[in-house]
Amino acid sequence: MSEAIDSSMPNLDVPTHLEYSQDHVWVDASVSPAIVGLTAYAANRLGELVYVDLPEPGDRVEAGDEIVELESQKAVEPLVCPVAGVIRYVNRGVADDPSIVTNDPYGEGWILKIELDDDEPDLLTAEEYAAVAR
Repeated sequence: MSEAIDSSMPNLDVPTHLEYSQDHVWVDASVSPAIVGLTAYAANRLGELVYVDLPEPGDRVEAGDEIVELESQKAVEPLVCPVAGVIRYVNRGVADDPSIVTNDPYGEGWILKIELDDDEPDLLTAEEYAAVAR
């Protein structure tokens, strides 16, 4: 189990080994290709997901691109990619069962794997993100 930052917000899980965007997306750049997913904070805010529209492997994305559409009973929100690169894999499991993202956002609920253009994307540490997500 990974270490996480405690927060006054219930159910806010912020694993310290990941980096984060202010748009509530996490990145694990310690592996190649890097893994990208939705934070627990965003998943809790959206509620139970009912549909996830994934991009295609091979697509090139820039930081700031809206690359995934997440639909819950509450809202439809884009996932804004915090990094630039080429998408190598998408998690088809979350398209088949979107509740995986809500139930395990840092594990089986990952969204995509991307070959990064920049080895040092401009992201927040767990501590910085926990302050943003309060």
